[in-house]
Amino acid sequence: MRMLSTLHNIALAAGLLALALPALAQDRTRADDLLDRLAQPDLRNWPVVEEELYMLWSRSGSPSADYLLSRGQAAMAAGDFDAAYDHLTALTDHAPDFAEGWNARATLFFQTNRYGPSIADIQRVLALEPRHFGALTGLGYMLEEMDRLPEALAAFEAARAIHPHREEIHEAIDRVERALGADPLGCAARRQARQESQPE
Repeated sequence: MRMLSTLHNIALAAGLLALALPALAQDRTRADDLLDRLAQPDLRNWPVVEEELYMLWSRSGSPSADYLLSRGQAAMAAGDFDAAYDHLTALTDHAPDFAEGWNARATLFFQTNRYGPSIADIQRVLALEPRHFGALTGLGYMLEEMDRLPEALAAFEAARAIHPHREEIHEAIDRVERALGADPLGCAARRQARQESQPE
């Protein structure tokens, strides 16, 4: 009986996966179309396009993965970072090919000033979704904070090429370009001041 039950569960899971795959393929095609539209400099309704894109990126095709994502994001919003880490790590373990799971955990690490793990997770995001402008923007902010300014500029410029409508990306590029043109000793002084202001 146990063998029959196991076979039934495998068959059920396979059937659910077969049902989910066409929808995921449609989501992927739609997301690619939205990204192409978002790159158009004269796009007027870009906030609507961006919102739909994030909605598609948040759908994994697995109810359990979607549940873990929503629980992790809710815990993060509530400031319960330990619970958020548990949910999002379970998500990345359960669905390693789901880019938004890695992006959510990268955001958690970013919010808790753990830049090394955040950058590692962003690398996973970009391997799965190279045009994830949110991940690229977050990467740029962290690299800028770490005074890795040429790399930060490259990340911001890559984000701008994908999504040329967000003003904060343009402002970040202007800021980093000004910093790169400034006295290198000034950059070192800012880094020293930040290090001295951080708690032990």
